[in-house]
Amino acid sequence: MSTAARPDTEVVYDPATYVDGVPYGALARLRQRSPVAWTEEIPVLGWPGGPGFWLVLRHADVEQVLTQPRLFSSWLGATQIRDPPTPAALAYVRRMMLNMDPPEHSRLRRLLGRSFTPRAVAGLEQQIRGYARSLCDRVLAGDGGECDFAKDLAADLPLLALADVLGVPEQDRWLLFDWSNRVIGYQDPDYASSAEFDSSGGTPMAREAIALRPAPDGNGRMPDPRTRDGMPDLYAYAHLLADEKRRRPGNDVMSILLAQVDDDGGQVSVEEFENMFWLFAVAGNETVRNGLPGACIALLEHTDAQQELRASPGLMPPAANEKLRWWTPVMTFRRPATADCELGGQRISEGDKVVVSFASANRDESVFTDPGRFDILRHPNPHLVFGHGPHFCLGAHLARTQMDALLREVLARTSALRYAGEPSYLRSNFQRGVKRLPIAWSAD
Repeated sequence: MSTAARPDTEVVYDPATYVDGVPYGALARLRQRSPVAWTEEIPVLGWPGGPGFWLVLRHADVEQVLTQPRLFSSWLGATQIRDPPTPAALAYVRRMMLNMDPPEHSRLRRLLGRSFTPRAVAGLEQQIRGYARSLCDRVLAGDGGECDFAKDLAADLPLLALADVLGVPEQDRWLLFDWSNRVIGYQDPDYASSAEFDSSGGTPMAREAIALRPAPDGNGRMPDPRTRDGMPDLYAYAHLLADEKRRRPGNDVMSILLAQVDDDGGQVSVEEFENMFWLFAVAGNETVRNGLPGACIALLEHTDAQQELRASPGLMPPAANEKLRWWTPVMTFRRPATADCELGGQRISEGDKVVVSFASANRDESVFTDPGRFDILRHPNPHLVFGHGPHFCLGAHLARTQMDALLREVLARTSALRYAGEPSYLRSNFQRGVKRLPIAWSAD
């Protein structure tokens, strides 16, 4: 059956669609026709079908969902479209900050917010800009050449920055790359069993953890990385790292976090630390790792913006927001309804899955004039890339800093950027990922 003959909701839901790009046409039609659209969970990629969900497509409705955690819960069914495979798996993901509701979420967020001290953040910003310079020194040497922007530049910078946040030794940082691939790319065979890290060059902690890495089964499928059993190496490493930081704390955010005391005199437990480590190692990596090549694609396809930013680097901050909006790395999040309610003219029943579409909200014509246009001067730009409400991303500032630092260096060192081959996109209806981005550059 051709893509054109399929219902728009099916096109939008199918992870395979995104190998060819985000179906913005289908999202726009749904937004105009049924802005809260019932979507069947058809069987895909060898997985069984599901009960279906309400897809929320308009900016205002997405904001409404995200600011009402008592009505639209992160905890009830967790934040991924597909249901966790077992009750035990659901119980596990509910212990993650990403999948908590207030007051439990509020406690951990306060502790984490206090750990991002002004001194720690200033040190991280300085390190990020130094890393961006070093990466470009290595990759963009000479008068011109080619590279894979996604792997050679965009993958390394967030790993280096995250290693500083987490206090992970630099030689272990590619563990973060593999863990992110396995979790975010579980719908894509190229990423589901990622094993780029070479333990021979890692720390003893890394070698101990890597011994627990699961292997593919007879069908080549890895265990579900959204379960604790699917990521034993990550949790083993987090446990060892927490022990090390309690013995020998450093200046990193995680060392500061482990020393924090909450309002009741308690501290972050080992399990809470392990789950926060998962959140940073995966979510903290992927938005930037895919936002950076997305920003590069925006510049490749808009050479006038390239030249304008080279001539006026001061435009970088607003341009970074537009690059994020135009690309939107995280496309969906789930918020099940805790009670009967109405949203966008639709009656929603208690327990129904409600899934917000950031990809659609960030192209909503009622909020963004000519939303498909890439406009580095766009103002205002109330995009929802970092979420909204209680779960607004704590790392948003550092993500923007990474984007500003790397793109500023790349543009300063080049006179032209162009495609050197076709980009390759992640098969996922959750993360708008870039697996490969061959570019050519020249420096006149």
